[in-house]
Amino acid sequence: MSHQHSTSQSLPHDYAILSHFNDDARYYQDYLPSVADDEDEPPHPRGVPIRRVASMTDVSERTPLIKHDPPIPRIYETTDDSIYGEPSNERIPSAQMFQEELGILTRYSLPVFATHVFEYSFILASVICIGHISTTSLAAGTLGMMTASVTGYAVVQGFASTLDTLLPPAWTSDTPHMVGLWIQRMVAMTAFGLIPILALWFNAEPVLLLLGQEPEVAHLAAVFLKYAAWGLPAYSFNCISRRYFQCQGLFTVPARITMLIAPFNAFLNWFFVYPLGLSFRGAPIATALSFNLVSLASILYGYYFVPRTAWTPIGREIWNDWGLLARLGIAGIGQIVSEWWTWEITGFAAGMLGPVTLAAQSTLLITASLTFQAPFALSVATSVRIGNLLGEGKSRRAAVVAQISHVIAAAIGCIWCTAILIFRTKWAYLFNGDPDVISVVSAVLPITALSLVFDGINAIAAGVLRARGMQGVGVLLNLSAYYILGIPLGFLLTFYFGLHLAGLWIGLTVGLMYSSVAAVWIGVMRADWEAEVGRARARVGGKGKEGI
Repeated sequence: MSHQHSTSQSLPHDYAILSHFNDDARYYQDYLPSVADDEDEPPHPRGVPIRRVASMTDVSERTPLIKHDPPIPRIYETTDDSIYGEPSNERIPSAQMFQEELGILTRYSLPVFATHVFEYSFILASVICIGHISTTSLAAGTLGMMTASVTGYAVVQGFASTLDTLLPPAWTSDTPHMVGLWIQRMVAMTAFGLIPILALWFNAEPVLLLLGQEPEVAHLAAVFLKYAAWGLPAYSFNCISRRYFQCQGLFTVPARITMLIAPFNAFLNWFFVYPLGLSFRGAPIATALSFNLVSLASILYGYYFVPRTAWTPIGREIWNDWGLLARLGIAGIGQIVSEWWTWEITGFAAGMLGPVTLAAQSTLLITASLTFQAPFALSVATSVRIGNLLGEGKSRRAAVVAQISHVIAAAIGCIWCTAILIFRTKWAYLFNGDPDVISVVSAVLPITALSLVFDGINAIAAGVLRARGMQGVGVLLNLSAYYILGIPLGFLLTFYFGLHLAGLWIGLTVGLMYSSVAAVWIGVMRADWEAEVGRARARVGGKGKEGI
């Protein structure tokens, strides 16, 4: 038993463990006679009502020791309701498991999708407001946002993805309080990691000038970054806090908070830029304020409305196991950043082909970004579900989730691919009216549409690798897929063979095909899910001895 369980502060954690061992008996509790309502029962000093069984004749090996009113929350799915636990699940046909997990993943994915779409609207509102000031302002705002994404947001998201590996199995294991401990460690380590990023953002102008940007654009982009920096700590905390909720099955909490703040953010952007007269700097100020409001709402909701089962008092253990966080975090950063930088490189290459090609590439990138939101949400849901199942020891069902999520991603990709191919001559009109741009977009869209299928599968495979703690494999696959195969092939086809923008997208598609096939083979087909249960439990227990 760990030190936490031997102290006076550990009583709620012990209740969580007892409730975990007595999950199967919860269906019989309402039928057991109780004397709690008939006798004067002394209140528990922690305020947790306890019901006692009337007599020993009602006690069996499945009778719960303690009953909470209300019970300590856990993630309960209809698929988990068997009173026989995992052995009964082993008798369930795979087809039935597929059907059950399809519903669960869909229910998990929808609020994650809403969360990311509305969070993306924070950035979109800034770009729209800035774009109406002047062309120079739009260029500076785009440069500032691109710099912020590459040097800050992508890094934060990659580092926070470590929690996709650690939190879900911790919540469903015998030590759910480890969720809170890993959150504390992640917040502390992220705070140190933000120092060099903030230093860059507050001194960005000379760096941008050194990279050859026009002085006026570099100055305004630096102003954008300076004010956006006040929202970066909150953005980082939001990436962490949403995983705190999601690992407990509270997917709708981040979605509701973001949906509530999103229209207020749009209003603030307009109000600060125009009526208040802050002009260009008003947009990043409004967005930074909105990120901080999301953080404040998350803290208040977590404190007042979520039971403390997943929390633990802040103590000296917050400084332990930073090596495990660092290894997973650096790999997570590499996995996310290597992919984000790919799109920036292709955008730069398209710009070398002229303004028409650059405009067409912008339309294609927006298309890819919009269609990617659904598989990305599914990848988050997949990571959480697999992690929860590994924590519970349900290896076979975890394997089924890994398989069905790829089937769903392929289906989503095929739907998008078909729709875009049908409307490819009209699709570009949603973003641009230039006939030359529309012609280029229509010609390249079939290749882009095909890439969406493999991009979605690749996203799910990355989610499975995160759930298994294999972010390092994801980094190697991305580096080989994009920087050894995809980008060099795209540049060769574009500039040597004269295929122009189509060449870039052929290279990207080939890279995505290779990455998705390799990731599915490594992450799903060759996985030993029984062994993954042991590895997951060892990681969340803070041992940090498993292979990463």
